[in-house]
Amino acid sequence: MLVFETDRVRVRDWSEADGDRVFDIYRRWEVSRWLGAEPRVMSDRGAASKAIQRWNERSREAPYGVWAVEERATGTIAGTVLLAPLPEPSDGTAGRGEVEVGWHFHPDAWGRGLATEAARGAIEHGFTAGIGQIYAVVRPDNVASLAVCNRLGMRPIGRTRRWYGASLEAFLI
Repeated sequence: MLVFETDRVRVRDWSEADGDRVFDIYRRWEVSRWLGAEPRVMSDRGAASKAIQRWNERSREAPYGVWAVEERATGTIAGTVLLAPLPEPSDGTAGRGEVEVGWHFHPDAWGRGLATEAARGAIEHGFTAGIGQIYAVVRPDNVASLAVCNRLGMRPIGRTRRWYGASLEAFLI
């Protein structure tokens, strides 16, 4: 199902046919090193199928989702964009229903503004659905994603260990 489109990308639910590309993205340390409290690469193609199933289940809870970012010109999956509730805080404070935008892209899609374009679309999707503010959380040494946050006009709010059990730079729009 199509979620939204921009000038260059189509953001949609994943299909099982996308599994090889999912595996190709998440088997790479240069992508996976930035993800989760304990980063690890995807180990096999079967894990990609399980991820697709999990992401599509999450996408049934509108306006949230973990979606495929498909280049309109070529039909190639460039990566993932997500709009999702942040997990319960790992710092012992109570959660306030915070929502996160995030992106994970294949290295062959880096440096072309696709992450910024897809994330901007996801933010607009969230605002249209009534979400009042959206966070991004980025590892401090992930220079590329820090730059995306800046290009999106997100306001830096400092380093936190509030989510994912890791020290992250937090941004808000």
